[in-house]
Amino acid sequence: MSKIITDSCCDMTPDMKKEMGVITVPLTMRLGDNEFRDDESLDVNGFVGRMTSFSGKVGSACPPPFLFQEAIEATDEAYVVTLSSKLSGSYNSAVLANNQAKEDKGTGAAHIFDSKSGAAGQTLIAIKIYELLIAGMSKDRIVETVNRFINSMKTYIVLENYDNLQKNGRLRKITGSLLQLLNIKLIMGSDGNGEIDLFTKCRGTKQVIQRLMSLIELSGRELENLVISHCNNHKLAEHLKTLVKERFNFKKIYVVPAGGLTSLYADNKGIVLAF
Repeated sequence: MSKIITDSCCDMTPDMKKEMGVITVPLTMRLGDNEFRDDESLDVNGFVGRMTSFSGKVGSACPPPFLFQEAIEATDEAYVVTLSSKLSGSYNSAVLANNQAKEDKGTGAAHIFDSKSGAAGQTLIAIKIYELLIAGMSKDRIVETVNRFINSMKTYIVLENYDNLQKNGRLRKITGSLLQLLNIKLIMGSDGNGEIDLFTKCRGTKQVIQRLMSLIELSGRELENLVISHCNNHKLAEHLKTLVKERFNFKKIYVVPAGGLTSLYADNKGIVLAF
């Protein structure tokens, strides 16, 4: 039976993983010299608390190839969805693992998808693969369909805190402080090629919501499913879900809590939206 394998930046509830038969390969987060494995044993809220109080540089490491290889070799056929290759070594690690699995098993074991996204974007892709598997689509058609899907999907990130951008030197401390003081929220997202780009700046949550609605309306995207991933911001995520349901005809809207990796980069109260 075909399986879906993702790295742990793919945000899903345990029930979703169980229903879809998803195997998750963990990344590692770093707060200075302290490492945290992004798996089911991670206390995400505790990690976010430590992250918020930590003043040093934060970072992450992709899964080593052997972890992907173990997951691939445990299946007869697999579809692997990784964090954007422009943002992480996870894709390359999965490719190396698949090549080694082919050599060891003598047959092709998996197809590796570069999500050109992350978090909710990976979740959206995994859902698409699952739907195609349920429909009985052949492997070649699944690969072709999902590649088209990836190239047209939209992913947006709403940041409310800029601490980690400042800690990593990607945002000047004085700039981050002014953004917080002026209640300015950044809407960032995938540029379509896997890099993160700044789309707009908003003054307050109300303007953020208006802008997100406009981005959906003007996307030209066929509306299938929508995924909202959040880091300790369930209230805003559910509010967005309600407003989107009132205005657009998505097949289904998923609200999922962020895992460790998404929490590290979206930061506390961050939202990732993909459709």
